Amino acid sequence: MRLLVLGGTGFVGGATVAEAVRRGWDVTVFNRGRHGSTPEGVRRLRGDRLAPGGLDALAGGAWDLAVDTWDGAPRAVRDAARSLAGSVGHYGYVSSGSVYVPPAPPGVGEEAPVVGSSADADDGDYPANKAGGERAAVEVFGDRALLARAGLILGPGEDIGRLPWWLNRIAQGGPVLAPGPVDLPLQYVDVRDLAAFLLDQGAAGLGGPVNLVSRTGHASMGELLAACVAATGSAAELRWVSPDRLLAAGVQPWNDLPIWIPPGHEYRWMQQRDVSRAYAAGLSCRPVGETVADTWRWLRRVGSVPPRAGRPARAPVGLDADREAALLKAR
Repeated sequence: MRLLVLGGTGFVGGATVAEAVRRGWDVTVFNRGRHGSTPEGVRRLRGDRLAPGGLDALAGGAWDLAVDTWDGAPRAVRDAARSLAGSVGHYGYVSSGSVYVPPAPPGVGEEAPVVGSSADADDGDYPANKAGGERAAVEVFGDRALLARAGLILGPGEDIGRLPWWLNRIAQGGPVLAPGPVDLPLQYVDVRDLAAFLLDQGAAGLGGPVNLVSRTGHASMGELLAACVAATGSAAELRWVSPDRLLAAGVQPWNDLPIWIPPGHEYRWMQQRDVSRAYAAGLSCRPVGETVADTWRWLRRVGSVPPRAGRPARAPVGLDADREAALLKAR
């Protein structure tokens, strides 16, 4: 198989390239060449997809599958898709569950309405950009466009730092504020399982939107944090605090305490999506312990969460030590 990855050095793109190389595929990446590296044997084309003539390096190529991870201006997806219309068999666009009109109901499926967007937009917020990117891919490739609506993505290479924050915090030891309930069901996907699905189903010609995350409850908050304790070998003590007390203290789910979205929260639906289509198409999700342990090994090797390739820096996630201590004291 001949694969083109638009990007290819960031979190999802890098995992996709690595999986394709592992399979022995012929891999090309296209990006500005300013960040990251690629495995030996991968062809690297350079260009700035937002600049006039920035896609010229793609001319004359031929690929069975393209994977596009872009999350900026939708017009960049539009222009790339148009330039590849005659040279790519199938187009996989990495989208997001954020495209659904909020608040979506629990169990939301792919048929639910998405936010307003345009394939021609110069920019917007994250949901509109992803929805516009979907429109652009479909306008050009129709049912040859796979729209992978990912959710929480974890695993080695994570460039936001949600799981790395928990691993680093737990590795420090001592009392650790753990947000309840212990059995809170999580819904996420390991980046390597996401990449495998993109390649498997892109090669098979699957089109249309797919909620690409695990089943709700693939792991719980308690199982995730216990896996962090095991992976780090820490003597940390998890001290569970009820969601009501945390919310009353002004703790922000998802950002102050990464991954955590408590019951009743307006965005709880983001960890309760219907994934029957993904599993019917062959999605397989590895155990949480494997994701956590591999992420810890990677984090120790690289030392810190890498910058997001070619994208603006994001605000750091996680409570600072003083605030965590104050919350534990008031527990």
